[in-house]
Amino acid sequence: MPMQIRQFNRSFGSKARTSGFIALVHLLPLTLFYSGTRPSDWLLFVVFYFLTIFALGGFLHRYFAHHAFRTSRSFQFMMALFAGVFFADAVGFAGKHRLHHKFADTAEDVHSPVQGWWFCWIGSLVDEGYSDEQILMMAKDLTAYPELAWLHRYFYAPAIVVGLAICWIGGYATFVTAYGLNLLVAIHAPSAVNYFCHDGKGRNFATPDGSSNSIVLGYLFLGEGWHNNHHRYPASARLGLRRLEPDLIYHCLRVLAAAGLIWDLREPEVLIAGDQEF
Repeated sequence: MPMQIRQFNRSFGSKARTSGFIALVHLLPLTLFYSGTRPSDWLLFVVFYFLTIFALGGFLHRYFAHHAFRTSRSFQFMMALFAGVFFADAVGFAGKHRLHHKFADTAEDVHSPVQGWWFCWIGSLVDEGYSDEQILMMAKDLTAYPELAWLHRYFYAPAIVVGLAICWIGGYATFVTAYGLNLLVAIHAPSAVNYFCHDGKGRNFATPDGSSNSIVLGYLFLGEGWHNNHHRYPASARLGLRRLEPDLIYHCLRVLAAAGLIWDLREPEVLIAGDQEF
């Protein structure tokens, strides 16, 4: 029997808007049967796929949620804007994800599979059971920056601007193929990790939760599937720790570090137990 999540906190209007957006993103690709596509549209889809996964894994997850490296205030804002291109809220994501780690695989977890597939995959996107105040309290290090607090309130602004620009430059089919399909990736990639990487299998470390590594998701999501490694070293910039655990996101972060845009990438070797801020 699935455990019950704490009482819902979202208003009807908030849940309706989120549900409507999710439904719209799933319906848009159906129009491609009428509009048709070009090979260049699918090439752009692949490019945007890598950008989407990197924005979610490298910026939202490893930086905003866990501070796995350091950067300047200006580049921090650029990372938040980049994540916002995919309707991602850096502050909100960080707060919710830290709650996930604090209560991993319990009834207080914001998206644990022990509460059922639907809640873990879709329901928690609509209402995870926490108030905005509780979520923001977990991300108060980020809300201290006015520009990030502004983006939290208007997280959809970068996505609307970029979406309209893609549609204007490339046309409707390019917009849906390259951008719309990757909004589906932005919805389902984290949900897939939440669900399949908490089954208690494929574990390198005996963590107190059910986190697990997934070979399929590790490769598909450029290193984000090594989830048991992540729960052992949550503040690490590197999640692939063993042979046959590639972590392309980490290597891309190394490139940014070599360019001087980020620095002090945190590694498992120096993250001893009890010495991880997030």
